[in-house]
Amino acid sequence: MSNEDTIGLLKECDAGVKMGIESVEMVLDKVNAEQLFSILEKYLDDNKKLENKINFELNKFKDNEKDPSSIAKSMSWLKINFKLVKGEHDKVIADLMTDGCNMGIKSISKYLNQYSSAMKDIKGLCYDLIEIQEKFAKDLRKFL
Repeated sequence: MSNEDTIGLLKECDAGVKMGIESVEMVLDKVNAEQLFSILEKYLDDNKKLENKINFELNKFKDNEKDPSSIAKSMSWLKINFKLVKGEHDKVIADLMTDGCNMGIKSISKYLNQYSSAMKDIKGLCYDLIEIQEKFAKDLRKFL
């Protein structure tokens, strides 16, 4: 069961990281404030580094990556593009990214509980993701 839980948790963590990367990439070219742009770039870089670690671990188990669900990706795209039509892009982007962080933390926490027999090192990657999300949400507060 430990290997199944470990692989399951890795895949969910991978999907979460990819969702974060895709979301930031969708809004990066719409940002006005240089400081917000820098925060988004740092978060993107942190997530890509974590994604590499997760994929390295998945390869050890000879397992494949997991993409975010098509529904989640579509809903994210619709929400971002609908809200950005209204203007005040930086505030809207900060709000959307904060919501994404909160959903990501909730989701990964749920999977940590669901896959409780996963290896400790793999759980550590998930805690790293939660930490990245928490810091990102905190950094975005000044733009809300």
